[in-house]
Amino acid sequence: MSAHTKPTPASAKKVRVHHLAAAKERGEKITMLTAYDAVTAALLDASGVDLLLVGDSIGNVMHGHTTTLPVTVDDMIPPARAVASVAKRALVVVDLPFGSYEAGPEQALATGVRMMKETGVAAVKLEGGTRVAAQIRALTDAGIPVVAHLGFTPQSEHALGGHRVQGRGDQAAEVLADDALAVQEAGAIAVVLEMVPVDVAARITEILRIPTIGIGAGAQCDGQVLVWTDMAGMTDWTPRFAKRYAELGRALQQAAEDYVAEVKKGRFPDDAHSFLE
Repeated sequence: MSAHTKPTPASAKKVRVHHLAAAKERGEKITMLTAYDAVTAALLDASGVDLLLVGDSIGNVMHGHTTTLPVTVDDMIPPARAVASVAKRALVVVDLPFGSYEAGPEQALATGVRMMKETGVAAVKLEGGTRVAAQIRALTDAGIPVVAHLGFTPQSEHALGGHRVQGRGDQAAEVLADDALAVQEAGAIAVVLEMVPVDVAARITEILRIPTIGIGAGAQCDGQVLVWTDMAGMTDWTPRFAKRYAELGRALQQAAEDYVAEVKKGRFPDDAHSFLE
């Protein structure tokens, strides 16, 4: 951790699975951000965020892929280990990438066990509703907490016809609600609702015992999640549902430009940044 990184107070209580349900009962909003490395995770953890998600969005954000589909389990383990190693307060969740759980409960359990043993995270996340209920049950029965993901599910982007809002219309809304109840009954500890109409997300939040965490699903969800690079303004592109809380991308580029200019002009390093006799 950098000397300038504000450490998480020693008195900060570690967020556990049961705290999520308690927060829903109290009406206390839950916060989640993605993280992919130790430096960023330490800063976000010190902010007081409740959950850190090592998302397969790493494929888009860090690896330059156009979708999350190329991401593998081997890709996810090093960043998950890094984030879990520095998170003092936040509950760390890691995505199970495409192809690592769809074959059935046995495959899902094998992937989940490997993630837990090799990374130190506290929970895993997977996409889908009724179709993956058996996988969620197998993981839960083995003592692995599971966060579900419904609505727009990036691993199914091609089947869904691209980045489209899900749950529009009475029938689609009912299917989404049924999926939410199915993952709850299978043992999920929470469910992410992505790109879902506000009224549909509010209804699902009302009927579930477990927390809903929205991303493009309105303010009535029990919590919110954003990709940290969207939240912090690291690129010129921001999805409609993300608010830019800073312009760190511009600040980083300016810092790099200043460094290049000083080196080119012989201004860096100066005496203050050198070892003198």
